[in-house]
Amino acid sequence: MRAPDNRFERQEQPDAASPGPGRVVQTVERPEPAAPAPPSQSRGRRLLSWIATAALSRVVSALVPLTLLPVTLSYLGTDLYGLWAAVLAVTGMVAFADLGVGLGLMTRLAPCRVDGDTDTARRYISSAYAAVCGVALPLCGLLWLFGGFIPWPLLFNATGAAAEDAHLVALVCLTAFLLNIPLSLVARVQYAYQQVAASNIWQAAASALSLPLALGAVFAGFPPIAVIASIAVAPLLVNIANTAWTFGRRLPHLAPRPRFIDGRGIRDLFGLGGLFFLVTLVMVLADNADPLIIAHVLGLASVTAYAVPAKLFTQLGALVTLVNQPLWPMHGEALARGDLDWVRKTVRRMTIVSTLIALLPSTLLVIFGEELFAAWLPIPIGNRSLLLGFACWWIVLAAISPRFMVQNAAGVVRPQLWGYLLYLPLSIIGKLYGVHWFGVSAAPYIAVVIYTITVVPAAIYGYRRALTLRST
Repeated sequence: MRAPDNRFERQEQPDAASPGPGRVVQTVERPEPAAPAPPSQSRGRRLLSWIATAALSRVVSALVPLTLLPVTLSYLGTDLYGLWAAVLAVTGMVAFADLGVGLGLMTRLAPCRVDGDTDTARRYISSAYAAVCGVALPLCGLLWLFGGFIPWPLLFNATGAAAEDAHLVALVCLTAFLLNIPLSLVARVQYAYQQVAASNIWQAAASALSLPLALGAVFAGFPPIAVIASIAVAPLLVNIANTAWTFGRRLPHLAPRPRFIDGRGIRDLFGLGGLFFLVTLVMVLADNADPLIIAHVLGLASVTAYAVPAKLFTQLGALVTLVNQPLWPMHGEALARGDLDWVRKTVRRMTIVSTLIALLPSTLLVIFGEELFAAWLPIPIGNRSLLLGFACWWIVLAAISPRFMVQNAAGVVRPQLWGYLLYLPLSIIGKLYGVHWFGVSAAPYIAVVIYTITVVPAAIYGYRRALTLRST
């Protein structure tokens, strides 16, 4: 589906240089400006620099949680760590809490940047913050009002000491996540306005800050909930600083203000974002259901055995996302200019790059992962079969990711929505039986098979449809 161009109406400005009646016009010879680099070449250079920055920042972001893993696992214990992993899975499931507004904002801002339409962009940004705050803040209030009535131990199958901490862990993690939803909009603006390197650095800083905060809580002997809270609050603090820096220094002309909030902009963002919301909802429910399935089928200790290697492989997925997400606004710019050849060529190249980014580290983890976990962690975690399943999963996702970026940039969302609507129930049913019969190692293999026969064909169709719509 091609997204309608529902930008705000622009104010026509009188041309101060146009001659009036009887006015003498003097022609002045001016030197020809130097020819700018072709857009395709400029985009190519930017993309290479962003990939390098993404790789560097991802190394920093990956090392911090990997460094904290043995410390937090020893300090929290197997059951409490498993509870924490299960709660984080729930925060992943409510990643759709902004109703897709952030993704819709990034799609709408790309053509604004191409046209130099600052007024429209500023209204979209202000409207996006108003819309997201109107969702996240009431949800946070409801959590604090009614969280005590939710049977958290039953939800996470927690027993013993973990059951006593279930309410507090859920409250801390979900509160931090909900408050971070409006604060994270700054990253969407940075991506749309080609501030990708800066965004990557700020994201790395969020991970880096959690290291001294968590280690300080551990060495000070604070309660386990304080360690969890220190890790949860780090992204909040960094996003506050990033927002002040971006709209105060780098993009002050786009700073959100209450007077720029526009009802049409909110409706437009919710309209386009609604489709992104549905896709994200189905996707995160499917991708984050594994810890809950394992907790109920095998217990929390098995969640830890699954979640620790999953977290390690998730770093690869985050790197693939960092490399490919800048293509979203970049493809939007190319599609707005009608440069379809560049889009096709870039998708082919990025498919290879993304696959290699996932393939090479995954191969090393499959070969040496068991020895790494044995030497690194205080309890035995992971097995080669599970590691190979994770490797296959992330390689498939990496290979198809560049085609999703084209669809997102064009607003063609329905094909991937239908693919994920098929994937969600089939994967949950398959994993319930597979985990019961074959253990935790079955989960990623079942995901790969069902994803390949449902989402991958939908992604290919949606990519071709996006190019067809833009060529007509």
